[in-house]
Amino acid sequence: MLRVGLGFDTHPFDTERPLILGGVEIPFAVGLSGYSDADVIVHAVIDALLGAAGAGDIGQHFPDTDERYKGVSSLELLAEVKKLLDGKGYSIVNIDTVVVLEEPKLSQYSDQMILALAKVLGVSEDYINIKATTTEGLGFTGRGEGIAAQAVVLIEKK
Repeated sequence: MLRVGLGFDTHPFDTERPLILGGVEIPFAVGLSGYSDADVIVHAVIDALLGAAGAGDIGQHFPDTDERYKGVSSLELLAEVKKLLDGKGYSIVNIDTVVVLEEPKLSQYSDQMILALAKVLGVSEDYINIKATTTEGLGFTGRGEGIAAQAVVLIEKK
């Protein structure tokens, strides 16, 4: 049985934090505000995987009222979601993501991000795609107020 999941996340910029995207620290003047490391790519992937498995959403599993998740690496949360998928008998077929931001440019970091996600999920790098786009100056991302990400995943019952 095949199942599809969709995930979406946004975070505003924060001048006091590093920018973490896809589990990789990106050199940039500002980071993202959030309870964990605010990695919008990983958060979108987590929500997509949970949705595909019929297992709720990121807020249900990792609430921002729980001190255990304050400042945590989103890759650690992703590892927990992988355990949940394994427990339900699902394997990942593929993950496709899009990051919406005006800057920084991400093309030189996408391979590192893919490797970070693949390592945590125990899948081939070929199973994961990360791409970036702008909104041509429109909306909150276009005004440089933050970053958004969307992920679509396909999983199958083992």
